[in-house]
Amino acid sequence: MDSRLKISILLPYKENFSPEYPGAVSLFLNDILKNSKYKNNAIVYGSTNFDKIYKHKYININIKKNIFKSQNKEYVEEFLKNEIKRNSDLIEIHNRPIYVKYLEGKLKNNNFILYFHNDPLSMSGSESVKDRLYLISKCYKIIFNSIWSKKRFLQDLNSEEIDYGKLLVINQSAKKDKVFFNKKKKIITFVGKLNRSKGYDLFGKAIIKILNKYSDWQSIVIGDEPRDKLNFEHKNLKNLGFVNHASVLDYYKKASIAVVCSRWEEPFGRTSLEAAANGCAVIISNRGGLPETISDGIILNELTSDNIYKSIESLIVNKKKRFSYQKLSYENFYLTHRFITKKIDIVRDDFNKLNKKFFINSDDLKPKIIHVTNFNERHNGRLFFNTGKRINNGFIRSGSSVLEFSDRDIQKNYKSYSDIYGSKILNEKLLKTCFNYKPDLIVLGHADLVSRDTLGIIKENLPKIKISQWFLDPLNIKGPDYQKNKRRILDKTEYIDCNFLTTSPDVIKFLPNKINNYFIPNPVDSSFETLNNYKKSCENDVFFAISHGVHRGNLKYKRIEGREKFLKRLMNMTKNIKFDVYGLDKIQPIWADNYLKCISNSKMGLNLSRGYPLKYYSSDRIVQIVGNGLVTLIDEKTKYGNFFNKDEMVFYKNISDLSESILKISKDEKLRKSIAKKGRDKYFKYFNSNIVADFIINKSLEINKKKKYLWHNLQN
Repeated sequence: MDSRLKISILLPYKENFSPEYPGAVSLFLNDILKNSKYKNNAIVYGSTNFDKIYKHKYININIKKNIFKSQNKEYVEEFLKNEIKRNSDLIEIHNRPIYVKYLEGKLKNNNFILYFHNDPLSMSGSESVKDRLYLISKCYKIIFNSIWSKKRFLQDLNSEEIDYGKLLVINQSAKKDKVFFNKKKKIITFVGKLNRSKGYDLFGKAIIKILNKYSDWQSIVIGDEPRDKLNFEHKNLKNLGFVNHASVLDYYKKASIAVVCSRWEEPFGRTSLEAAANGCAVIISNRGGLPETISDGIILNELTSDNIYKSIESLIVNKKKRFSYQKLSYENFYLTHRFITKKIDIVRDDFNKLNKKFFINSDDLKPKIIHVTNFNERHNGRLFFNTGKRINNGFIRSGSSVLEFSDRDIQKNYKSYSDIYGSKILNEKLLKTCFNYKPDLIVLGHADLVSRDTLGIIKENLPKIKISQWFLDPLNIKGPDYQKNKRRILDKTEYIDCNFLTTSPDVIKFLPNKINNYFIPNPVDSSFETLNNYKKSCENDVFFAISHGVHRGNLKYKRIEGREKFLKRLMNMTKNIKFDVYGLDKIQPIWADNYLKCISNSKMGLNLSRGYPLKYYSSDRIVQIVGNGLVTLIDEKTKYGNFFNKDEMVFYKNISDLSESILKISKDEKLRKSIAKKGRDKYFKYFNSNIVADFIINKSLEINKKKKYLWHNLQN
């Protein structure tokens, strides 16, 4: 990478880039620049009112007050005068989305990285859907300080209009020095603005009661708030007012307990982050991104003075519990300045990268196959990563000559007044294609609009042809769309030679005996499942994505299903776990490359399908989880334990068992990586798209009858 990359960093107007009274943005930026390989290539622009400035390349922008002009606009205009001369490669804008609009179009090669340190929905320039879509289109990357902030940004956005690769979560960082736990004092800290938003009124009431009862303890309060007079007095309570940042860290090193009890939705929370880094037993409220700042601590779901009191008291009276939280907070803390700086520098490095690679692998031609399924041409790539494409890739790699026939696209494109559904033209085209191409095998995948009559004509005119169908949807009698799916499978029975199902045929009572019915696993594909999450550290613990129908794309208004209730219960009972969930609470489903970009940062994936678990049934979600190197969490009633061992997948009995497994794996990186790797390796070895396609060809054409397949061997 070119370390000469020129970077201009624009602070918010009136953000003091000074150690005398720094804002949260300045603290973050100072720490990151110290460790960045780009520190000598970056210039910081700000409007600091103090003489003492952090020791970085800095240009102060002074503007005069003008009642007829926005000070923010004038500030950006002054920045522009400097920037036009400098012509930076990257402009990094902190916490002012409106600045993108002010700057866009006024510079030649303007490439913006926008950092959000606050709630995007509360800021000018990102409040509306239109604002946020604009930012996505104009920024190279948008960086959020928490998953919570990112999800606020995503609210009500149509996922088809979003490039998820532009949206990153990079947390704030803290200094992690050596902590001597035996030198910790009986001190309880509160650091921050002393107002009701920060919950200082609740803390004050609780701490007075604590100090009255436990006279050997003291409390140190650091902060001020001239607008909100909240005064609490006790001989063991010291209110130090504002102190410099280095002194705050020194107090954390001495303190045993730190309380961060905000009422408002904290986008992240630097105070709890620094308390954890210095080995405090931390008590936080469950607000915004606060739970993302600590690995271990007490989280108050119901924020009251009484609950704060009880939580503090529990740590005072139970020394073992207090020491455990202190030690775990410190040992599990990883958001160091060096770690976060490296993540940001990688974003800068990637700015110069172009690594798109395409290849086609083909051998000598073998059987001729017409593959009739929905190749989703009309969805602009949103549904490219589907099972039909995986199987099709396998057909091609087998050396077969494959003609792709996208039934849904044809049907949609040929609708007319004389053919309202487009099905007449569709069936005529399939007949003509077969007569011209003369395939050995027709494989139907959910091709509901292909009629029985058409297949009858094909069979009559090409008697040696074989016709098979694969079917992926649930077939549980107590599950969704059971009667509809049953009709779809049986509709063409008269002309079908083989059924290939992602449910074990021995639990499906309606299948006709005269047809060969086979189970096939959802195939993993080496060109689709390209991540290796087991090789890296991941910030999120559990990934899950819901949709209300692949062709619909968006959530249905007010629809609630069993999986959503299950997820909410799971999240509520599994504390201190980072869930990255889509399709829930107004966060729209994600598709295609955006799906991969989102799943790439999770340790585990929940393989939860609609309806009740049924032997071997799973949606193609399973391949996206296991194939990308995540630990697969799957209900044991699916019987996937017939194929995989407990050190390759995690099989849970119920929601409590699942919760316990998640907690265990989230804290054991060695175990997590081992399970994920073994599961991925085995799935790729035995359940890949080449093998599944080969199985379909061999069973349909009744060739290579002695060839063994893991799932088929276990069935027979």
